[in-house]
Amino acid sequence: MSDSSPLPPVRLHTEAELARDALSTPLLSRAARLARWAGPGTRVDAGGGLVDEQLPAAAEALGLSGDDAAADASEAWRVAVDAGLVEVVDEEEGTVRAGEDLALLTGGSPQDVLTVWLAALETVLADATVPDLDGLLGDDGEPDLTALDWDPEAEAEFLDGVLGNLYLLTTGEDSPGGAPVPLPALAASVIVPGDMSEPTNDVLEQVSDAMMRLDGQFRMLEPVGFVAYRPVDEALMTDADEEPAAPVDDTDVSRYGVVRLTPLGLYGMRARLLEAGFDAPAVGDLADKGADVLLDGTAAFPPAAAQAETEQWLARREPLAAARELLAAARGADPGAPLRRLRCQQALSLVGASAEPALREVLDDPELGGLARVWLTEHGAADVPAPSEAMVYWLTIDTLAAQLAAEGNSEELRALVQGLAQQHSGFFAAVWRVDHPATADVLEAMGRLHPDKKVAKEARKAAFKARSQQGG
Repeated sequence: MSDSSPLPPVRLHTEAELARDALSTPLLSRAARLARWAGPGTRVDAGGGLVDEQLPAAAEALGLSGDDAAADASEAWRVAVDAGLVEVVDEEEGTVRAGEDLALLTGGSPQDVLTVWLAALETVLADATVPDLDGLLGDDGEPDLTALDWDPEAEAEFLDGVLGNLYLLTTGEDSPGGAPVPLPALAASVIVPGDMSEPTNDVLEQVSDAMMRLDGQFRMLEPVGFVAYRPVDEALMTDADEEPAAPVDDTDVSRYGVVRLTPLGLYGMRARLLEAGFDAPAVGDLADKGADVLLDGTAAFPPAAAQAETEQWLARREPLAAARELLAAARGADPGAPLRRLRCQQALSLVGASAEPALREVLDDPELGGLARVWLTEHGAADVPAPSEAMVYWLTIDTLAAQLAAEGNSEELRALVQGLAQQHSGFFAAVWRVDHPATADVLEAMGRLHPDKKVAKEARKAAFKARSQQGG
């Protein structure tokens, strides 16, 4: 994932909602309870972890039992220390006291709570990249790291790549919001080369290994509220020597694990991406900006996100003033202007009839007159003057230029190009004369996109004439 291009905009819950979610996560709530439980008799080791003798009492304070109780209590304590809920007073004595940030969980702003939660998340992410050391304990009870093939940087990079792809799959236009992602697909997204049509057995084995690593990592990330995870069906991991598991439908992909970022996870992932230098927009970022920033900023947004952003922008403004500001920002002869006008037209479709005076004011404008006539006609306005032939052709070029910028050589654009050539006899003979900066580029694109070789040739000839006329 490159940090040079903007990521799809994400729709975030309000900070108040996210803060409530953060406070209710099992791990942060346990960390807060342990911070309040700690007293003058609490002791920690050199690394700040609770001494082994006090883990049973900590687990009891949290209401934990079973084989994992001590480990879960130890993790919650480590989060409490790293998130500033507990402060080590004397490293030699191992004494502690409540940290300054503990009060933020009850008396701070939603942003304060989320800052504490982000610190807790970083602790869990760091822990998730550490392999299980239980099977590597030597005679002295310490792990034998020489027997471990572990590259901390590579492991962190792998998990970051997986989480980045999960973010893309969650925020993409083609992905239903909150839809879980199958673990095999997620693992394959960082293992299988993009140009490999059929994965080799070696690559499939790597995907399988990655799935097992991710299974453990997502189990760790769920208690902090970062993901919702359905683990890999343990029947799939049954050893050959053991009793075979009951047959399960092999078409059920969820058996292999499914995961999604929670709303809190989306917030956390975006915060990490911004910290790493990525352009990771959120819907609502442009609501307090000018119309020029809105139109340029939403130019690369998927349609649904662009509409959501525009709706928030319009909600802060009076309709007539908003329409005038949008129209003023849509003017221009630069390469981005056609797409700005398309976004302007889409924004104006969300404005009510009270915006009509602003559209009538630009009827004679060579760049906005066609757009204004379309809006007025669609809204049933009376006395809308018919456009001149020159205006119709100019609007056609402008619309095609915008579609090219927004979608590239899409099937929808291909169909539009075919329809124009069929419906207008002599289209290419006239359109090359249109005084629009994108005329030649649009005609060249029509030559590429039209399936009929004869028509495509006409388009290319018209493009040549247009470029000659423009002096290019």
